[in-house]
Formats: sequence, structure tokens, C-alpha cells
Amino acid sequence: MGNERDAYANGTRYVNLVIKPLSSEKSTLDANEAVANVAYRVCELFAIYPITPSSPMGEWVDEWSAKKKKNLWGHIPEVIEMQSEGGAAGALHGALQAGALSASFTASQGLLLMIPNLYKIAGELHPFVLHVTARALASHALSIFGDHSDVMACRQTGVAMLCSNSVQEAHDFAIISHSVTLKSRVPFMHYFDGFRTSHEVQKISILSDDDVRSMIDMDAVKAFRENALTPDRPSIRGTAQNPDVFFQAREACNPFYDAVPAAVQEAFDDLAARTGRQYKLFDYEGAPDAERVIVIMGSGAETVSETAAFLNATGEKTGVVTIRLLRPFDPVAMLAALPKTVKSIAVLDRTKEPGALAEPLFQDIATALYESDRAGIRLIGGRYGLGSKEFTPAMVKAVFDELKSASPKKRFTVGINDDVTKLSLNYDETFDIETADTRRAMFFGLGADGTVGANKNSIKIIGEGTDLYAQGYFVYDSKKSGAMTVSHLRFGPKPIRSPYLINQASFVAVHHFPFMERIEVLAQAAVGATLLINLNVPADQVWDRLPREVQARIIEKKLKLFAIDAYSVAHAAGMGGQINTVMQTCFFALSGVLPRDEAIEAIKYAIKKTYGRKGDAVVAKNHAAVDASLAALHEIKITATVTAKENREPVVAAVAPDYVKRITAVMMAGDGDRLPVSAFAPNGSFPVSTTQWEKRNIALEIPVWDATLCIQCNKCVLVCPHAAIRCAAYPTAAGEGAPETFKKTDLKVKDVPGHSFTIQVAPEDCTGCTLCQKVCPAKDKTDLKRKALMMAPQPPLRATERANYEFFLKLPPAPAALLQDTVKGTQFRAPLFEYSGACTGCGETPYVKLLTQLYGDRLLVWPTPPAVPPSTAVICQPLRTRQRLKVEVRLGPTRSSKTTLNTASASALASTSSLSSRGASSANSPTSSQPLSSKASAPPTSRPTPASPLSVV
Repeated sequence: MGNERDAYANGTRYVNLVIKPLSSEKSTLDANEAVANVAYRVCELFAIYPITPSSPMGEWVDEWSAKKKKNLWGHIPEVIEMQSEGGAAGALHGALQAGALSASFTASQGLLLMIPNLYKIAGELHPFVLHVTARALASHALSIFGDHSDVMACRQTGVAMLCSNSVQEAHDFAIISHSVTLKSRVPFMHYFDGFRTSHEVQKISILSDDDVRSMIDMDAVKAFRENALTPDRPSIRGTAQNPDVFFQAREACNPFYDAVPAAVQEAFDDLAARTGRQYKLFDYEGAPDAERVIVIMGSGAETVSETAAFLNATGEKTGVVTIRLLRPFDPVAMLAALPKTVKSIAVLDRTKEPGALAEPLFQDIATALYESDRAGIRLIGGRYGLGSKEFTPAMVKAVFDELKSASPKKRFTVGINDDVTKLSLNYDETFDIETADTRRAMFFGLGADGTVGANKNSIKIIGEGTDLYAQGYFVYDSKKSGAMTVSHLRFGPKPIRSPYLINQASFVAVHHFPFMERIEVLAQAAVGATLLINLNVPADQVWDRLPREVQARIIEKKLKLFAIDAYSVAHAAGMGGQINTVMQTCFFALSGVLPRDEAIEAIKYAIKKTYGRKGDAVVAKNHAAVDASLAALHEIKITATVTAKENREPVVAAVAPDYVKRITAVMMAGDGDRLPVSAFAPNGSFPVSTTQWEKRNIALEIPVWDATLCIQCNKCVLVCPHAAIRCAAYPTAAGEGAPETFKKTDLKVKDVPGHSFTIQVAPEDCTGCTLCQKVCPAKDKTDLKRKALMMAPQPPLRATERANYEFFLKLPPAPAALLQDTVKGTQFRAPLFEYSGACTGCGETPYVKLLTQLYGDRLLVWPTPPAVPPSTAVICQPLRTRQRLKVEVRLGPTRSSKTTLNTASASALASTSSLSSRGASSANSPTSSQPLSSKASAPPTSRPTPASPLSVV
């Protein structure tokens, strides 16, 4: 790393071709990269298919293979992307039959698609490793977030199951699993918590090439090769067996599984001899004379360990048993880990098996105790953390307290309010165990604005440029691009074992100011903390621009306030809306974690490494933004009393339906954790027509319509992914009483005289993707860069355009003569799919929206396999003929119909995907588990609709 810095300082262009520093030195990275780092060095072939949150592992090995990086054996691993996870598993099965050292990466529904092949691979005793970012399975709803549902669904397949709790363990256990699978011939599933561990950035010790090489038994590799199918040693596999022999043959593998626990422990010991990091099949931490113990696996074990240590320091007698090897389960090792003094145990499962007497871990522990001489220990079991639900020290304390109860709940949940089956434990939300020597910072950003990327770089700068330990965790919304992201950064002198969100931050940055107008972003700000906001007004106007509630909180908590117009700085540097570099520079300038000059040098070095492959021009723009940032940063004077005239805007309008106010508004405000079980339908259904009340207000710029240039083609309305721009044709008299800023012109249709035409944007629903402007064909002949739709800053237009849109929605529907099956005609019909949670510029949702305009309430939409969210449920890549676009839909439960759009319609829709790929974020990732929105009953401010709502099956 030193040579790389020298090369950069001397002006030499540096291209990052290394995997990571392959030494025992510390490195700062997330678990996905840490695991891929090991797997790439020992494997020859990867068959992959991307799925959140495991995709980065496949991306890393694919990148290294493309760069011709060699593994430990001097070969360039082959990376094959299949058409599904089932295909990837089949390819792996074939590769293993041929004797190739192989691995893959997956999660959730993707893992379920691999189950049939896992049975075969395990049944045939093929050594290989499947690295899994454990994630929830789709049941009542889709969740892209983490728990143990998917791996628990594979317990019966015959794969050995090894669980890591942290980034360091994920790195270490990657080589453990690759080592032991070769020795034992039993395939391994190595898993760790999706997002919570997979995407957490930590400072860890990297295994050297010698470390990795020493863990691979070459005799075992040779035996694996010799077991491959080859004409030199022919054999028959995959036979069919009758009842007379199948049972016996199935039992023949028992000795292989019986040997796995000892082999894993031996590998743990070998790793400890080289690194000093000792692991056991079941690790115990806590008081040696503990009376109350929690048994758990995954990242939650770190939280329990940290909490137990805190409680023990106050005189409690608590401990935690962490499960490393789940399958094959070794009851002797589990019992040996328990102190002899234990009186009661709580087993915590991060999964739910409806109808079962208890969850899987509980049943394993109960069986182990029942068959031992320690069956008298009191045993209770609970569920926690489903779908990445937060798991905090306060919740851990509640479990330990329950174990002290004279009659504890035998089955419980923690972290939620179960007011239906009364299973939940109460806990004190104010309980906090974080130490003062760990500094904490939070950053509120907008998906795709670069905030997360900048904070990952910041953590790496701190972790690799100082002696401090560092941790970064990033909370994503399922909406992804265009939704709020919250970055949680910790750094301090001691290793950080806190896999939970920050609740007291000494530094808070708000990169997207509208968040301050709608949600409580200062709830986690500590007294005396530094607050940095990005706001595009002069410094002397910042204080008065804040809502009254925000001013009051700043005064109450004695915060130090700084502001910068990051968008202006970024635009001046030629970076558009990418403000990450600007805000990162301000963070280092204000936090004091590094000397300012050293921090600036480190940022520029990180920019060179991150963006060097995109060209010197990109690097230069980022460097210019760094240089300009400090000059644009201002400290804001805080008054002693609240002076603002405006209050924070309500989350939803006063006329919103009761359900929206009670349920969805709470979720929009970021308080969904507080909703009780009774708030939700048991089958996961939601009412329709709810997204119209979620005014996301994320667009920096919105389209402004020039009626004098418009040719009234309606293409802009067709391609809008969120139905945030609309057209209307209405009797001219209906436009009377419109706001002064409401725009209209004469309708250019001879057969419909006396009508006006309007293009209107919903300013708080628009995402600013610019697709409407790009598709607009109407140009000013005197200035070809000027179109009938041009983007303009949203804040100055928000209030007037909001009033204009409310008036627009009250206009009568277009006359029937205009409602033809053409681009222009279809867009006069009200869409029943609107304001979706799709990514900004999504190329898929316009198809769904168009179908609702064509068929109204006769259209049924049902999701594709549950790995795909509802917004991608309907045809995204339609069948095409030479001249026409064919769309097949279901009309009601028994009737079907086909329709064709003319070439203009096909071209306009097709342009959406191509434009979005250039202008906005990719729509290939899962977007939203939000239900489809439609107009079940039109609110007072909505236009009458010609059809009733879109049905969702």
C-alpha cells in the first residue's frame, strides 16, 4: 500500500489490479469482499447468478477473472453466469463431477432454487462451498433483507452448515469451509447475515497467501481429482434403486458426516496456530459461573456477547453460546460449552416456522439437553430479527430478564409489539451500552447520490490510514435508487462488536434537505453533536429555512450547525448531482478524526483509486470538488429561541384515508418499528390507492412545460415510470378558476373543438429522472437545445406546482373520441398504477402503467416467482414482431385478450428502457415490495377515473 501511495503522489496513474493486500496487515472491507477474496484464491470455477445481497461476491470474482488475476494455483478462475440460480447449481454439479474446485454465492429464493441440486451434490459427496448471505424468504410479502429463513430451509439437504458472525469471521470461515469440504467430502454452506454482515465494512486481518495455502490439503485435492468422472476410471452415478437397497445405501454416508465436527475443529485449531484467532464449534463468552445463557448464531451473537459483558460488569451472571457449526450438529461440543452453573437457557432463532412446536435451533438444543444428564435446565425459545429487524442490547437485556422470571414465557418474540398472540417481551428502549471512546456518525442520503459510496471510502480511509478500528453499516430502503439511505459509522481504539444501529451520534449529516421537512432526522443526535446539512440557499438564510421543530431540537440538544450548498459545488465541478465527494470532504473537515490536510490527501487518493479507471477527467472533477468544498462550508449562527415561521409538513395530507394515517403514514415517517402486529393483515395484503399519499419529494429538478413548443404527442406521459407527469384534454370552461400559474393551450384535434390541453407534473411525486425531457421531440427551431419540457430546480416550483396539480386532478376526463389505442389516446386515460416505489428512471413500470390504461379494472396482475417484486411482475421485455408490439394480459379470472400497439407506441415504450440505462439508475435490481397503487375510491382532489382499480392477485 505504501508503494501505491508513493506512485500516486509522484503523479503516476495507478490502476487497481490487486485483489486486496494479501498479508496479515489490517484491511477495511465488507464481508462480501472478504469472502470472495478467499474463494477466488482457492477455486477454479464459479457458476453464479446475482441476487441481493450476495451479488457483490459474484461481481468481485468476475472482475478479478476479467483482469486475468491468478489464483493460488496459477490459474485464472472461470466465472460463468447462468440464467437462474437453478442453472448455476446444475452447472456446479457438472463441474464437480469433472473434478473442478468450485463455489457459488446466493441467498433467499435463489438458494431455494438450488435445493434439488444440493441434495444430489451432498448425496454424491462432492466437496464444494456455497457462500450464502442469509436472507428472508418471500411468504406473506417479499423482503430483500436478512434473517435465517433461507438457510434453515436447507437443513435437510445434507450440506454442512457453518455460520459466521462478523466480517472477520466471514473471511476466516471462508477458508475453513473450503478446507474442510475437501477433507471430509461433505459439501459446505457457509452463511452470514445478509446486509447486517455482508454489507458491513470492518477493519479486519487479511489472510496471507501462505495462510490460505496452508489450509488446503493437497492430498485431499488429489483425491477429489481422482474421483472425477473420466474415461480412465469409468463409473455409474445417479442410479435408481428399489426398496430393497435404497435405505442401506442412504445410511452409507454416515461416517463422513460423523467426522465433520472434528475436522472443522481441527481446521479452527490450525487457523488459530497461524493467526491467533481461536474458534470452536460452540463458543462461550460470559461469566464462568453464569446462571442465564442465551444460545444464538449469526451477527446477533455479537450483540448478545457485548451486552452480557456489560451486565456482568454490574454483577449479573450471564453468558452466550455462539453456534458455529449447525450441521452436522455436535451435542457433545454444545454441552461442553455450557458452564456447569447454568440454570436457564433462552434459544434465539432468526426464522419462523409456522405451525412448528418451536423453531429449529430450539429443537436442536432441546434434543441435546434431553439426551444428556443436564435435562433439568429450564429452556425457553424466542424469535428475533426477521427481515433485518433491528436487534439491540435493550432487547438482549429483556431476554436475560425474562430468564430471571419465576414463570418465563416458553415461547416469545422480541423487538416487536405483538398485541395479537401476546408473545412479545417488553424492553427499555433507552438502555444503552456504547462506550464514550467510540465515535459515532450518521449520514442521511438519497439513494444513488453517492452518499453510501463516499462513506465506505471514509471508513476505509479511517481504518487503513489510522490505528483506529472502524465500522460502517448502511441502511437501504427496498426502493433503492431515490429512497433514503442512512449510513452508520463507528470508529475507536478498540475492536467494534456492535452490529446494531447508532442511537447517539456525535456527528449527523443530512445530504438531502427535504428529509428535515418530513421526518425526525435528529432523534439520534447526541447533546453537543455537530450537524451538517446540504441546502441550496445562502448561508445567512439557512437558519430561517429550517422548520420550527428542527430549530427547537437544535437548540434543545445544543448542536453545532454547519451548512453547504453541495449541489452548486458539484455542478460547478462538472459532477452533476453527485455530491458525495463534497460532503465527504466536509465530514473530515468537521469531525477531526484526521488532520485536515492529511484527510484531504487521503480523500484524493481514494478518488484516484475509485474513479481512476473512468478516466483522468472524472478524477479531476472530483479533485476540483474537494478543493472547492471547504470554501463553501459555513458555520451557521443559532439563535436562542425558535424564529422559523413554518412547521414541518405533515407526513400525509389531512384528507388521507384513515388507514393511510394510522399505518402507512407511520411507516413513511420512519416509525414502522412501532406498529403492532394487529396493524397488519395476516395474509400480507394492503389496501389499494395508497401510494398517492406518499409524497416522496426527492427530485432536485422537475420538468417545466412550454405550451408554445408542445406538439401534444403525449410521449412524455407514456414513458414516465411513476405516472408523475400527466396530460389532460378538457372543455375550456373547466379551466376557469385555475391558479395563476396553471398552464394550458388549445387542444390540437379538429374533431374535438372548444377543448384545452395541459401537461402537468406532480412535483412531489416526480423523481427527476429526466426521461420525459429526453423523449420529448418538440424543439425550439431557434435553439435546438430547448424543448417543450426542460428541467428546472424543484424547490422554487414546489408550492405552485402542487396547487396546479391539485387543480389538474379535478378536471373532467377526456372526451371518448380521444381515448384511442395510440400513444396519444392511451395517455388521456387515468393510470391505475401510479407513484410506484420503482427506482428512479425505471424502464419496467411504464409497461404496467400502460396496461392499466388499456384495460382498467379488467386487468389482473400477479407476481412472477417470489424473488421478483410486484413492480416487475408484468411483461418488461414484450414479444415483438417486425412492426408491432404484442402484449398478452389476463382480463378477469377466465377471459383473456390480446392487443397490439402501433409502431409509435412500441418505439416510445422501448425508449424508456434505453433512456433509463443512460440517464438513471439500473432497474435490474429488486425495487419495491410496495403494493400496486390504484384509485379504489377517488379522494376529493383526484380526477374522476374511467375505470375502477387495478386488481392484484
